[in-house]
Amino acid sequence: MGETRDNDAYEEELLDYEDEEEKVLNSASKVNGDADKKGYVGIHSSGFRDFLLKPELLRAIIDSGFEHPSEVQHECIPQAILGMDVICQAKSGMGKTAVFVLSTLQQIEPVAGQVVSLVLCHTRELAYQICHEFERFSTYLPDIKVAVFYGGVNNKIHKDLLKNECPHIVVGTPGRILALARDKDLPLKNVRHFILDECDKMLESLDMRRDVQEIFKLTPHDKQVMMFSATLSKEIRPVCKKFMQDPMEIYVDEAKLTLHGLVQHYIKLSETEKNRKLNDLLDALDFNQVVIFVKSVNRAAELNKLLVDCNFPSICIHSGMSQEERLMRYKSFKEGHKRILVATDLVGRGIDIERVNIVINYDMPDSADTYLHRVGRAGRFGTKGLAITFVSSASDSDILNQVQARFEVDIKELPEQIDTSTYMPS
Repeated sequence: MGETRDNDAYEEELLDYEDEEEKVLNSASKVNGDADKKGYVGIHSSGFRDFLLKPELLRAIIDSGFEHPSEVQHECIPQAILGMDVICQAKSGMGKTAVFVLSTLQQIEPVAGQVVSLVLCHTRELAYQICHEFERFSTYLPDIKVAVFYGGVNNKIHKDLLKNECPHIVVGTPGRILALARDKDLPLKNVRHFILDECDKMLESLDMRRDVQEIFKLTPHDKQVMMFSATLSKEIRPVCKKFMQDPMEIYVDEAKLTLHGLVQHYIKLSETEKNRKLNDLLDALDFNQVVIFVKSVNRAAELNKLLVDCNFPSICIHSGMSQEERLMRYKSFKEGHKRILVATDLVGRGIDIERVNIVINYDMPDSADTYLHRVGRAGRFGTKGLAITFVSSASDSDILNQVQARFEVDIKELPEQIDTSTYMPS
């Protein structure tokens, strides 16, 4: 990916719209966790119709079963559809993807052969999912074309698609998008919307940040920029704002990042007791779908094999697989053909599978941030869910304590009996 350079060099390369960071901080519209004081009734008495969206979008929203906007959507969409730059950090499952999908589709007036919206994310699975969301909400907007581009697919297939059926909305990973843009196959001169999902993951990695910045420079200066993540450190926020002009900022208090409706427990046990305990849990718990997180590729493969041998409907996804295999398995799980997914942190961020209502941390995550992203796979969009974490060492206990302190949550030991109604949708 080229030689490593320090952060300052990267930031100097970027178009710097606003050097006076404090001025931006003071003038931007900020919404804190305190915005919740508006009250549940105040937000949920309004509907998507209040945003004056296109009738075709409202119809697709109804088809998708959404009745009321979430707090994040309520705050973001009215500004986003007017073309305002947005930085949004809010808990998993609150419909951040729908914010940029709906606001982009609302604004687009498709012109043949012009890419007007570009969405970047850090994994192929997330890119595929975002593309699916655009397709879902544009069902009644047949003139709008969407396509997804990521590594592992023959370059010629992507080049032919761009030449013969150029999409209006492009979703992809930075490496492949940059390669297509450099080769002049992907025209970016008409881009009006530049969006980063899980932005911290891309901007904290210097190699990926360099790719994002190079792509950014190939797009027009005058465009809307939107960035989203469930976790956004104070250190990365100034980096985000270097891409933007006077953005609307939505930062939810970290203490409020843990999900409403998500029951969280831990189990203390030795490493050798994990397999038996997992077996017992899968036999005893009611679940629609469950994701089991482990810390390495080898452990994912071995644990999945063990579950399959025990006749559990299990499948695994990890970085040791080809892109085609990973995507095929992800689709299989998302479509409900398998009920148990064993995975590394490859699917710990952003992946939205509506049927998942239990997450099991077979191996403790490496940080409080990773814990939040993992357990966010259950209890999406305000639904019920259950997270169970195996604690088998002193370092595991330290991470659990960090989670509880940072997010102000009291995670108790798993009781002998757990009320199904607390985590199963009614």
